[in-house]
Amino acid sequence: MKKLLPLVLLLIGAGAGVGAGIFLRPDQAPLAEATDMDPAKNEAGTDDKESGETKKATDKENDEKEAATAEFVKLNNQFVVPIVAADKVTALVVLALSIEVPAGKTDTVYLREPKLRDSFLQVLFDHANMGGFEGNFTNAKVLGRLRAALLEVAQKDLGKDVANDVLIIEIARQDY
Repeated sequence: MKKLLPLVLLLIGAGAGVGAGIFLRPDQAPLAEATDMDPAKNEAGTDDKESGETKKATDKENDEKEAATAEFVKLNNQFVVPIVAADKVTALVVLALSIEVPAGKTDTVYLREPKLRDSFLQVLFDHANMGGFEGNFTNAKVLGRLRAALLEVAQKDLGKDVANDVLIIEIARQDY
């Protein structure tokens, strides 16, 4: 009986957790209605169902085309960049990067990944040596310059028709 009691309590707790999850799950329909503006009304406030429905359909088609024409390839390992001051490593910056490519070009990135990682590391080391990871290194202007430099080498290594953008997925700095 002493061994059966913990098992029964575990089952009761798991059942209560599942029940609470189902009961407290947000309803999707009211959320969609609350955030959707009335497409049937134009700026003048008059009803114009046809143009609203057409605009909504066109926007949906554009979103679907964009989603179908772009893929994001996450590079397998993170990039570790040492920050050196007075001939000592004072910090490490760790980044995870992804590359936006046209649909079907994912394999091209993985085939060229060693060359791409080498080029990316060189850009990251140069950025670190210029003080790019000092102070407010997450500033949009600073990260914009870094993204632009990474995109430039990605397009050089992969081709302009393959690399559309470079995304910084994660960035962290550990000081010593």
